[in-house]
Amino acid sequence: MARSHGSRRFAAGVSRPVHRWRRLVTVSGSDPLHSSNQNQLGRSFSHEPVMLKEVLDTFASLREGLFVDATVGGGGHAEALLTDSANRNLLGLDRDLAAVLATRNRLRDFDNRIEIVHCRFDEISGLSQLAEVELSGALFDLGVSSHQLDTADRGFSYRLDSDLDMRMDTSAALDAYQVVNNYSERELASIIRTYSDERFAGRIAAAIISQRPISSTLELADVVRGAVPAAARRTGRHPAMRTFQAIRIEVNSELDLIKPALNQIIERLRPGGRIVVLSYHSGEDRIVKQVLREAADGLCVCPSTLPCICGSEPNVKLLRRKVTRPSTDEVNRNPRSASARFRAAERLSAGEA
Repeated sequence: MARSHGSRRFAAGVSRPVHRWRRLVTVSGSDPLHSSNQNQLGRSFSHEPVMLKEVLDTFASLREGLFVDATVGGGGHAEALLTDSANRNLLGLDRDLAAVLATRNRLRDFDNRIEIVHCRFDEISGLSQLAEVELSGALFDLGVSSHQLDTADRGFSYRLDSDLDMRMDTSAALDAYQVVNNYSERELASIIRTYSDERFAGRIAAAIISQRPISSTLELADVVRGAVPAAARRTGRHPAMRTFQAIRIEVNSELDLIKPALNQIIERLRPGGRIVVLSYHSGEDRIVKQVLREAADGLCVCPSTLPCICGSEPNVKLLRRKVTRPSTDEVNRNPRSASARFRAAERLSAGEA
C-alpha cells in the first residue's frame, strides 16, 4: 500500500515536541482509515495493555514531548500515555492495518495530539518528518496481539479453524501456507527449533512433510499433535503452540526487525528520554537484552577486569539490570500477560556516563 506524509501541524495550544513535527497522513487517495468499516473494526479490536503500571511509572517523569508507540496494537498503552499527560504527543506505528484502524477510532478524542502510521517499526528511519525530532519516550510491545489470535480468519490460532495465514501485514507476500507447504524438512525443523525451542522439531517437520499439502490451522495443529509423543502432550500446554509461534515468527521476520528498530529509536531519544520494551518469549528477550546491554556498555572492547581505554561511550543506562515480570494479580486478571518480560533504559547525554 502506498503511503504519503502530509504537513498538517498539531493544533494550536497543544505542547509541541522538542522539535517541530509535522503530522503524518497515512495513505493517499482512498484512505481505508476513513472507510465505513472504521468504527466496526475499532470496536472489535480487543486489547488489554500488559504491565501498564510499569510502563506509566517508567515514563512518569517525562510529561511532555513526542512519544512513539512502535507497536500500537489496539491503542491501550497509547491511550494511557496520552491521558496521563495533556502535554504528550504520540506517533503510533503498526504493520497491521486492523490495528491502525482500531487505534484511530479509539483515540479519536486525541486527534490533535496523535498520528497513527501503517508501517513496520524498523521503518522509522524512513519517516523523513522525524529526522530532526528528539523523542521523549518510546514503547515496544512485541509479539502477536490478542486480536490477531482471536480473529479466526487471520490464521494465527491453533484453536480456531482458518486458512493458514499468520501475516501481521495482510499485504505481505509470505504467509504460513507457503512456509508449511514449500519449505524443506530441514528448513522447517530449523525454524521450529530456533524460534520456539521445540524439543520435537525434527519429528514435527517430518510429519508436516508427510502430510502435505496442509491448508488449515486445525489440520496443521492435528499433524503437530500426532508428531509429539503422548507423554509430552500431557504437560497442559497445547502441543502445537510452539510450532505455531515459530511459523508466525518466520512469516513476519519478527526477530530480524527488533535490533535495527531498537537502535533507530535509541538514536532518536533526547537525553533523559526513555525506551521500554515488552517481549514475550526467550528469543525476543535475548535480542532486546543484547541491544540494550550493548548500548549501555558503549560496545567497549576492553577486558572487563581493566579500565576502559578504547574511548567507547555508552548511549543509555539500564533502568533495571534484570528483567521484570508481571505481578501475580495481573497474570490472574490477564493470563496472556504471564510470559511478558519488561526492560527499560534511559538515553544519556554525551559524556554523561
